[in-house]
Amino acid sequence: MTSLSNQIDSAYQRRSALIKQLHQEGTDCYRLFHGVSEGSAGLTIDRYGQQVLIQSFHQGLLDEQITEIKAQLIKQLGFEADIIYNDRSGKNSRYSNSLDKASAMLAATPTTCSELGIHYRIQARHQGSDPLLFLDFRVARRWIKANVKNLSVLNTFSYTCGIGIAAAIGGAKQVTNIDFATAALDYGKENQKLNNLDDNITFIKSDFFPAIRQLAGLPIKTRNKPPPYQRLPKQQFDIVVLDPPRWAKSPFGTVDLIRDYPSLLKPCLLASKENGRILCTNNVSKIDVDDWLDIIKRCAEKAGRPIKQLERLKPEDDFPSHDNRPPLKIAVLHLA
Repeated sequence: MTSLSNQIDSAYQRRSALIKQLHQEGTDCYRLFHGVSEGSAGLTIDRYGQQVLIQSFHQGLLDEQITEIKAQLIKQLGFEADIIYNDRSGKNSRYSNSLDKASAMLAATPTTCSELGIHYRIQARHQGSDPLLFLDFRVARRWIKANVKNLSVLNTFSYTCGIGIAAAIGGAKQVTNIDFATAALDYGKENQKLNNLDDNITFIKSDFFPAIRQLAGLPIKTRNKPPPYQRLPKQQFDIVVLDPPRWAKSPFGTVDLIRDYPSLLKPCLLASKENGRILCTNNVSKIDVDDWLDIIKRCAEKAGRPIKQLERLKPEDDFPSHDNRPPLKIAVLHLA
């Protein structure tokens, strides 16, 4: 059986050309090891600037395995990185391993990383469980940075507003980020300050459904009396970003990428300008990409916003896929 250090070394060698390119582009955050395709399913290793985050999802690592991985990483990177291990294999657990005092301080201390010359706030342990920047979504941030000059952008499910920040850096005339979580938007505001962005970028705390349905000019539907929500005028955008979680429920509706993608996509279509574009995603691995694209096309036709061109984006080479069908599916819809 190949040792972990050999697997990690092989993964690094396969990435050598990409890492060189990323460094030249002003990027110091990327996936170093994608275990599901590189020999250890459920194990990931990500670099975020000075910090390296090891995460296990299927079963925890032994102390000797962590020691082995850390030694290999320091050898590869050539500097004493701040290496944090989060064991996320426990049911309903953000992370189950305890850290020594020094490591705990490092994990809880905010730091920064850079991607395509853009600066982002990073913190290994925070209120949530997921990293503050999803590295497989780099291809989407790259696309939007290159395609938004003088355009308006709506970033739904914005989380820490990574793609919204990339849009603002790319020259968008207006960027509107929407998320229900105050903490996520606060990180977005930190990212705004890190990049010295002006007031062409805004942050709206709102559930997706009331926000997007108001912008699309649709009525807000609830079974019971709705809780208070921010009132927004009807508005259309040149580019809409739809990057939803797999499943979520609120008083205003349910996000369900398996059973009901059209309830998310239809209002985004109506909130898009003529000849606008929608960058949309589906991260459910068992959903076949062709089936998903067929649902998208039928939804667009039914909404009266047919697609004249469909552009596929795939995660970059630090996220290898053994069957060339990565779980994260990204499509750019060019509307009529």
